[in-house]
Amino acid sequence: MTLPCVEKHINSSIYQSLSLAVAVGLSSALLLGLNTITSPVIAQRVNEDKLAAIELVMPSSLYQNALLATEHPFVVNDRQYTVYNALDQQGQASGYVVQVSAKGYAGPINLLVGVDASLEILGVRVLNHSETPGLGDKIEIAKNPWVLSFNQKSLSNTSSKAWAVKKDGGEFDQFTGATITPRAVVNAVHQALSDLAAKQGVKA
Repeated sequence: MTLPCVEKHINSSIYQSLSLAVAVGLSSALLLGLNTITSPVIAQRVNEDKLAAIELVMPSSLYQNALLATEHPFVVNDRQYTVYNALDQQGQASGYVVQVSAKGYAGPINLLVGVDASLEILGVRVLNHSETPGLGDKIEIAKNPWVLSFNQKSLSNTSSKAWAVKKDGGEFDQFTGATITPRAVVNAVHQALSDLAAKQGVKA
């Protein structure tokens, strides 16, 4: 049997507020503890995924530095890029990895472009996109080898006119029923090379 004074105390707003505060405090402490434990693991996994993607366009044999530590943005006329600087054993530039976004048919197409010190393309890969399955998704290396056509291209060995799909008078194939997607990728890669050349003072 609960005494009236005790029951009145239990039902008081002060007691209920204190109980809620204790519950919230315990929940916050638990979440903070879990976050402290899992954050380093998540960060490591993110870095591993980044390096795995970068490895596809910039072989690890071509650089000796901590590539992810060089990550930095640069902007040219509202075009935003993320760049990683590859350095050799002497600390000299051996290449660059540029993350760029193209405006595809169904939304942004996020790309990685790897180039050597002379800005000749080592590789291009698609990180993610929303293009139409069976049509625009041929930009994925797993679906079509089309993206390999960028290999060894540069501003010096490929004219400005050639940096276009064949339908527009260029050198790059388009996809049947999906010209917008490859056109967007070609234009974005070409623009990224041009902006990077200007930033690094590399003559095309």
